[in-house]
Amino acid sequence: VQLQASGGGLVQAGGSLRLSCATSGFTFSTYAMAWFRQTPGKEREFVATISWGGGSQYYAESVKGRFTISRDNAKNTVYLQMNSLKPEDTAVYYCAGNPPSTNWGITESKYTYWGQGTQVTVSS
Repeated sequence: VQLQASGGGLVQAGGSLRLSCATSGFTFSTYAMAWFRQTPGKEREFVATISWGGGSQYYAESVKGRFTISRDNAKNTVYLQMNSLKPEDTAVYYCAGNPPSTNWGITESKYTYWGQGTQVTVSS
């Protein structure tokens, strides 16, 4: 199983980035997917999640209206479009997979597979 996150980088406040997470080794189209983020000294926090079919999404209040999660089941890839970025969005962003055997949710314990993370830095 592999989840390869990419697309992070350095951007000025107000800018945009699009993260991608290419996956392999499991049946992607049956897994809900999510993005989490973590800053040094803090616990990893939920950012956004999308249902296996892509029809439902849920966002943390801190990113609602600015971030959009999407997926392409034909490409086994999940995306996170991040607009109007703020310095407080600076973090390592992780993609994760929630198996069909587990109820869909926003807590880390529901996610079986994790990517390696990609750094997002927003300068003021």
